[in-house]
Amino acid sequence: MKKSVVFALLMAFVSVAALAADPVGPKMVVVNQKDPGTFKVIYEGSQAGKITLRIINSEGRKVVSETISNVEGFMRTLNFAGMTAGEYTIEVVSAGGTRSQKINYQPASDESAIHVAKLAAENKYLLAVANTKAVNVKIYDGTNTLVHDQDVAVNGSIGLVYDLNKIIGSPRFEVSSASATKVVRY
Repeated sequence: MKKSVVFALLMAFVSVAALAADPVGPKMVVVNQKDPGTFKVIYEGSQAGKITLRIINSEGRKVVSETISNVEGFMRTLNFAGMTAGEYTIEVVSAGGTRSQKINYQPASDESAIHVAKLAAENKYLLAVANTKAVNVKIYDGTNTLVHDQDVAVNGSIGLVYDLNKIIGSPRFEVSSASATKVVRY
């Protein structure tokens, strides 16, 4: 029993000594932002010095590296627009050690943000658009004649209802954004 108590006290002393020798190290967090593909890196070190920020792709290749001198911490917004979809590691290296966090980048898709649906009311259709700045809406009748052509400014998202009671046959919608065109036939 005496040996167990001595052993427990010795372990407690070693643990306290280890914590005292290892002060609270640098802290890092990566936060998703409102805009798709943007992340904010917040880093707080324990002392001023040289800090290197790296972005590493899923194959282990460094795609971005930036060194900042004479700082204790920073806040940086990273924009992944134009990069390949996938998992990335954001790494911060300083004299206090290396901190890293994995993120998953999926680019926003205009096509998935354009939706056309037939409403329960006769010959009324809903167009819903999100995550783009503008679209062009073309509506063709059943004989493939253009009956409507409209440029629509989108501020965040928009929903429009089209009453197509006066057209002949089943309509076809062509909705185009800067990067995609979606065609819906009824």
